Amino acid sequence: MLTDFTKAWNQGQNVVLYEKENDAIDHEGTLWRAIQAAAPWEGKDLLDLGCGTGYWLPRYAPTTRRLYGVEPETTLLDAASERTSNTEVLHGSAEHIPLQNASVDVVHARFAYFFPSPNNECSAGLAEVLRVLRPGGSLVVIDNDQEHGDFADLLRAGNVAEYQGPGEYILQWWRDRGATTEKVMSSCTFRSARDLEEVVAMEFPQGTARSWLQDHPNQTKLSYAYLLHTLTNAI
Repeated sequence: MLTDFTKAWNQGQNVVLYEKENDAIDHEGTLWRAIQAAAPWEGKDLLDLGCGTGYWLPRYAPTTRRLYGVEPETTLLDAASERTSNTEVLHGSAEHIPLQNASVDVVHARFAYFFPSPNNECSAGLAEVLRVLRPGGSLVVIDNDQEHGDFADLLRAGNVAEYQGPGEYILQWWRDRGATTEKVMSSCTFRSARDLEEVVAMEFPQGTARSWLQDHPNQTKLSYAYLLHTLTNAI
């Protein structure tokens, strides 16, 4: 039993909408270039932690030496396994990674597990990531910037800090562990205003985004700021 796993309200229950959301992310390539610069993975072994349906696995596969996807939601494992034949997809979680000690060079966690707050301690998952990272290897966590862009406005409207921790607490948590944080401005570009509305409603349930959507009719693009927390395993 994966005691650190709580079923998400988004992709675990709305796979089709989650695919639309992934399709919309970072058409400019700004975020992707920043991730590559933070911890290059060409010719290395990479773990996509919390890989979901495996949407991003084909982006890694052409240049990695070995590629692993770990996902706690059993209903998503088949979809992730079918994304590319060059990936080993495993059932596990941040605190229970089914890999050997010092077995990968890079770990990516994209909006998965690492939401430190006064009510959510993430140290156990971080210790487990450091266990599977080789000396000199890097963890890169893709997170939301709560200050800049349209998506940050939505986060404030939905009072995300109540659930995921206030922004300054998160930044300090990573600083205390020796990580660096980079802010990256990008966007989400949807095929239609309807797609944007449905995805936003999924991410901000119970009507918390209704006012924002009413104030932004027919919009197909969100400005979106990310935080990249990068921690190198110095052991």
